[in-house]
Amino acid sequence: MRLSDTVFEHGPDPENPGWRHWNLKDDTLFNGAVMGKLITRVDDDGRARLRMFPERRHENLQRIIHGAVTLSLIDISLFTTMHTIGTGNAGPSVTLELSTQFVGAGDPSRSLDAVCELIRETGSMVFIRGTVVQEDDVVCAFSGIVKKMRPRPEPQ
Repeated sequence: MRLSDTVFEHGPDPENPGWRHWNLKDDTLFNGAVMGKLITRVDDDGRARLRMFPERRHENLQRIIHGAVTLSLIDISLFTTMHTIGTGNAGPSVTLELSTQFVGAGDPSRSLDAVCELIRETGSMVFIRGTVVQEDDVVCAFSGIVKKMRPRPEPQ
């Protein structure tokens, strides 16, 4: 099942040529309410890239990007990857596993990118790995597994 255009905005971003929106139309849900604007593209090397624009609300007491924000970006990037370089089947699905190794601090004055490669996709599972970067600076490395779910029946 593809993500519905009635609930999701993934058209071109005119402010960032070559990028597409990755936002829910209901900005009171997690992605919009917590993460803010997200954009995505497929890089020349075939990897999926999801970008966020940190704001003051994304900082911790050390004035760096809060680890939970970085983890959220990673989790969302798993589904971006499924949608952009996988079969396109990014919903409904759930994260089964997420392994993350933080190696640097995120600078809130620069955009934060999750860069992903699809390792394998089966009929019900997707295996992804990647890094979170700010230009040439690596913030963390990660791998994740997503389980594709069957749609739930409509309540009667």
